[in-house]
Amino acid sequence: MFGNPLGLLSLLAIPAIVAIHYLQQKSIRLPISTMFLLERTQREANSGRRFERLIPSVPLWMQVLAVLLLAWLLSEPRFKKENSVQRVAIVIDASASMTVFKKETVAALKKIVPKLRGSASAMELTLLPSTPGADRLYTGTSVDELLAAIDSFRPDSGLLDPSYSLRLARSIVSKNGIVIFLTDTPAEALPYDSQIISVGRPVGNVGFTGISFAENEGTLTWQAIIRNYSEEPVKRSWSLKTKTSTTEARVFEIGAKSFVTIQAAFPEGAEDVRIALSPDDFTLDDTMPMIAPRPKVLELHTATSTACRELTDKLLRSLAATLPSNDAASCDLAITSYDPLDPSLPESNAILFVEDPTSVGKYLKGGILAEAHPLMDGINWQSLLVRETLQLPRQPSDRVLLWQEKRPLIFLRENSDKRILCFNFDLRLSNTSQQPAFIVLLHRFAEMIRSEKIAYQALNLETNQPICIATATGLTIEAAAIDASGKSITTPPYDRAPSLPGFLTVSQGETPLLQAAIHFADTREADLSACAPTETEPFANIATFELHTTPDPFARIWVLALLATLMVAWRFTAPKERAGEVKV
Repeated sequence: MFGNPLGLLSLLAIPAIVAIHYLQQKSIRLPISTMFLLERTQREANSGRRFERLIPSVPLWMQVLAVLLLAWLLSEPRFKKENSVQRVAIVIDASASMTVFKKETVAALKKIVPKLRGSASAMELTLLPSTPGADRLYTGTSVDELLAAIDSFRPDSGLLDPSYSLRLARSIVSKNGIVIFLTDTPAEALPYDSQIISVGRPVGNVGFTGISFAENEGTLTWQAIIRNYSEEPVKRSWSLKTKTSTTEARVFEIGAKSFVTIQAAFPEGAEDVRIALSPDDFTLDDTMPMIAPRPKVLELHTATSTACRELTDKLLRSLAATLPSNDAASCDLAITSYDPLDPSLPESNAILFVEDPTSVGKYLKGGILAEAHPLMDGINWQSLLVRETLQLPRQPSDRVLLWQEKRPLIFLRENSDKRILCFNFDLRLSNTSQQPAFIVLLHRFAEMIRSEKIAYQALNLETNQPICIATATGLTIEAAAIDASGKSITTPPYDRAPSLPGFLTVSQGETPLLQAAIHFADTREADLSACAPTETEPFANIATFELHTTPDPFARIWVLALLATLMVAWRFTAPKERAGEVKV
């Protein structure tokens, strides 16, 4: 192998030298009377006007040898080092859109990876997914095993930033290794001196983007949204499938880059309910598993005064899945009043309103400041007006959520077994009922209590969506998942939905905690219109080439040989001095 293959172009001088030696000057005949006066001569390679036969001579062979030596030196020959290793790390895009291009991925690597070995004696291959923190898919030296690992890999994530995995790949192969990002959409630039192979192509796709449910005259109905990502209108069909039946397919037309909504009654008592579209290349969003939603039921106990009853009733009407409870100690959430003249705190989770029966104070002055807390994010209290009233004694561990100057208006008291949201002013002496932030805060607190309750719930979730499941301590949690076709799939940790559409069940002991239908709704991954192949292939840099090879150890000898051949050629082509004068 050569470090400068262009140096071999100097071999073109050989035909030129041979052509020059073909051009010989014809000898001039000069009659003389005495033959012994002529010296013994040889033909010289002088230019002439016609070709004669090639006459081998010492200058000819020396000049050809000199060109060969010069070409060898200019091409910078290098020899492969023993035990040299080329390290290659491939980061494969784990986003769901890569499922469409599985064959193209294998074909591209089958063509490119063997070339990456270059001048090294061996090649080490590492395959990583672009998912941060995921395990390596393959480590070894076999290209066939690498392709088998890619063929068995199932990309199922959303849009990911590959920077973390590329940094890990670079640390594995070191400075002179090759890092490749295998994806379906070209990128302008990648960090850590990484190269890109894109195997995608524009693909039209139609699929589900979401589902909602509503009660209509006592009947549960579903409404699903279908999106066409392609540039052309298409005709598709959908049918409703259950464990025991399938409805007749219904054909619909959807315009380019547009949406269509379909709806029907949810089949009561049916299991494994799915809406199925006629399939296309991207199959993840062609099926919509669904289940009748059923949130956890909150048992509410109310013990507010008549003056606060209107606000309490407004809250109860706006909260879903609630049941009244007569037991303040065993209920999930109590809504009660606090009289500073007769102080008593609830024994369960509670929303507490301070009531001041004494007198009406002046309006508080000063700026209103909301603390950073999930209950207060994104809600505005600046128009709140509050009069001076008696206060609930605050403990050092209480978390203040809303201040007016130095006066705490709302704070959260948390113990090991209960939470109390305290409104530290009299709602009757304020404009709280006119504040949207008030209802939003109460809803957030109620949903916080609901999420911590250990009870059964039925949900419709998206793939890979985080799940909050309250569990008891000391009991084993069991989770099982099936895909849309009914086959068992690997179940992730119960705090996250599976990556494939289907159904999930979670239980603890004999207590069912969750039944969920999982659907794919990532519109970024479903849009394949920007996918395209790359036009260039990865290459090894010069530093890698020099690392795995060694220069010609006899280079100095060839230089001396070149000089020697030039001297010999000059010696035999130099003009000869005449031995003497011919006298007449």
